[in-house]
Amino acid sequence: MPSIPIPISISNYFLPGDYVWVDLRTGSEFNVEIGARVVATQAGQIILVDDNDEELHFPIQTKFRPMHISSVEGVHDMILLGDLKESAILHNLHMRYKEDNIYTYTGSILVAVNPYKLLDIYNMDYIRQYSNKKIGELSPHIFAIGDNAYWSMQRYQHDQCIIISGESGSGKTESTKLILQFLAATSGQHSWIEQQILDANPILEAFGNAKTVRNDNSSRFGKYIDIHFDKRGAIEGAKIEQYLLEKSRIVSQARDERNYHVFYCMLAGMSKEEKQTLDLTTASDYVYLNQLDGTIYCDSRDDGKEWSTIKSACKVLMFSDQELNDILRLLSVVLHLGNLKFQATTTQNMDTCTVANISVLRVISKLLK
Repeated sequence: MPSIPIPISISNYFLPGDYVWVDLRTGSEFNVEIGARVVATQAGQIILVDDNDEELHFPIQTKFRPMHISSVEGVHDMILLGDLKESAILHNLHMRYKEDNIYTYTGSILVAVNPYKLLDIYNMDYIRQYSNKKIGELSPHIFAIGDNAYWSMQRYQHDQCIIISGESGSGKTESTKLILQFLAATSGQHSWIEQQILDANPILEAFGNAKTVRNDNSSRFGKYIDIHFDKRGAIEGAKIEQYLLEKSRIVSQARDERNYHVFYCMLAGMSKEEKQTLDLTTASDYVYLNQLDGTIYCDSRDDGKEWSTIKSACKVLMFSDQELNDILRLLSVVLHLGNLKFQATTTQNMDTCTVANISVLRVISKLLK
């Protein structure tokens, strides 16, 4: 017979070492209770240390809700939490995050918290470790999600879908790359097609990602990646669809944000001779890249090095020299268009305008021929 959970009453009797929920909410939309540990009761006060290691003092008669043992110890699958509330979920994620456990299950759903640092948990040893394992058999990991989709496809001969969603800066782009890395390695056929799928990422990021105030590599578009496997489970092709590209970013960015990476990478990585061919100079000379005292440089990125990666990826995807040259010309035209200036005039009693810097217009015309 299943046990019936008994509500835990609020109490003001606690001993040092007990864990409680502290309500510091001020009415804000995102305020929740926080976890805390009782460290002492003295001089009519109860002293707590919260999840952020800050000391809190309350009158001894203050009542707190005791924390369930599952929240105290933490769980790898939040279905096992005894405290069924938002604060318990956030507390569990926070405690695991402090120990570099960035992945947590909620049943078959994987919750990932961006560590904003490199973790050595994505090498071939981990790929082999999570290959052909059931979800929950090992500690939570994004490779387990990829493995579950791959072997479900093999076992049931049905299409599988992995949905990656989250706030800006939560790690969706990196998670997508890790799933692709796992599938390419697990299929066991290290083919040219697999390399092309992996090398499509630098190109997609160059033309579709940008620095925002929340994320130095924010995807400004959505993408749907359809990977095709043969009957043996080897990758034989892929199709990538993009949608909802933030086109307005090309001509205008908010303060402390950048245009799309490709413009800065191109100007930082091209040789002097290549720039002269396209009448290009430096990023600070272009309105579309230097608005509102905008951020031209990004500390977390090496634009010159990224340009080499982009060019190498284009070769893997078999772009011809002519196609690459045409792309460069169009990118250059976009930058020059942003530098056009117009002057108001009057012609036959009508308001008109003329191009004030005709030399820029000539450059654009030359590049479009």
